[in-house]
Amino acid sequence: MKKKRKLYGEVYAVGKYICMSPQKARRVIDQIRGRSYEETLMILELMPYRACYPIFKLIYSAAANASHNKGFNEDNLVISKAEVSEGTIMKKLKPRARGRSYLIKRPTCHITIVLKDIYVDEEYEKYKKYLFL
Repeated sequence: MKKKRKLYGEVYAVGKYICMSPQKARRVIDQIRGRSYEETLMILELMPYRACYPIFKLIYSAAANASHNKGFNEDNLVISKAEVSEGTIMKKLKPRARGRSYLIKRPTCHITIVLKDIYVDEEYEKYKKYLFL
């Protein structure tokens, strides 16, 4: 079993069981991947999709984790990884004519946002270079 390696200048936030289709969330995530924190917040406020609000909350939460837990500055944060995976499908039965039932499927998704502090990452690379000569 592989162990996940924690990178030095990264912070993440995970949203689970968000009632939304993964394809619709990926449409928004693809627009913000690799952008800075400030630019991402402006883009998400102006986009007309329903998926923007939960993603906005996740990015805001990841930035709060970065500033509170690791002391990073929000001006240096960049979205290094953003991914959407499928969650469970909630199923309901709706009554129809003649005593029949109709299945309603509500897809859910799990969204992971990873923020990287570019300033700390550059400093770590310089330090690592001198350490392993």
